Amino acid sequence: MPNVSNVKSKFFGAVAATDADGISTTASISGAAALTINGTLTSGGSYTSGDNIGQIVTITSAGDDTGITFTVVGTDAVGDAQTEAVTGADTDVASSSGYFNTVASITTSASSDAAVTAGVTGTGTGTVFAGRTRIRGLQGLSGTSAGNLLFKNTSVTGTTLLTVPTQAAAELIEPYIPDNAVLFDAGAYVNFGSAVATITVFYDG
Repeated sequence: MPNVSNVKSKFFGAVAATDADGISTTASISGAAALTINGTLTSGGSYTSGDNIGQIVTITSAGDDTGITFTVVGTDAVGDAQTEAVTGADTDVASSSGYFNTVASITTSASSDAAVTAGVTGTGTGTVFAGRTRIRGLQGLSGTSAGNLLFKNTSVTGTTLLTVPTQAAAELIEPYIPDNAVLFDAGAYVNFGSAVATITVFYDG
């Protein structure tokens, strides 16, 4: 029986390692104002993750910021506009629930209690295909640490249907996948950290 699937490919870029001030370095905020986007992960006043990758944004507070919110404005992993209000923490870290590919601004609703920084966690997620699909194959390069490349059904937090282990060295990632592929009946989503440098996924689209 001939293969009549419409195979497509999607490239996912590198994930930035955990960096608490990679987006905005230490500063106290007076009034409702914007954090300066000046961390080592930024360029030209904005932050961009790897191609088609979203990362969680973190806000680290040196004081009690539970009474204010930090509004993060940017885009998600597929390039759609995304805005989220993150409630501050008390001498701790507050995290976005959404995954951001870019961050254009972070503004406070009021003065911070003390210094704050903004950064990212070391895990990235991306959408291979948002509907029913099959993963036909993949090829990439492992990163700086051993770990797992996870493909999930339904959402980025869904059931893992395919796990690909990686080595702590720059090695080719090219696992064997059976001819009938791996079925994701509610969408395929990828989740990985610094264990992967880059990856290209082949899927039915």
